[in-house]
Amino acid sequence: MDKYFMKLALNEAYKAYKIEEVPVGAVIVKDNRVIATGFNMKESLKDATAHAEMVAIKRASEVLNGWRLLGATMYVTIEPCPMCAGAIVNSRLDRLVIGAKDLKMGGCGSVLNITQNPNLNHRVEMKWGVLEDECSFIMKDFFKKLRNKR
Repeated sequence: MDKYFMKLALNEAYKAYKIEEVPVGAVIVKDNRVIATGFNMKESLKDATAHAEMVAIKRASEVLNGWRLLGATMYVTIEPCPMCAGAIVNSRLDRLVIGAKDLKMGGCGSVLNITQNPNLNHRVEMKWGVLEDECSFIMKDFFKKLRNKR
């Protein structure tokens, strides 16, 4: 099931790509049912917090009518940044499935490890590398095209 839901997250990333946003997509699943999706919208909304993960968490909270996302899993194409990792911990997501690492801004183990920090009151079960090549490719392709435009 992890590959299936990560493909849905990749579909979200392609939505961002099409509108020239950094192509990151997120899907939140509870009881094997998608309850929320999101893609980066920082440029469109002119909002530094409009990351795919934050959009999906906000939508999931609306669907569940509460901020605790207990029993839910987030699928995200690229490792969440420290802000998003903090929101993942604060929303009490049980599980996080990541496509590819972010060696520059990763908040889940690559640069910082917020989601597994023993000093925090909640830790998130992690799985890495689901559809890693596809998740990495869309980012590389996006930034290659961006550089070629300049």
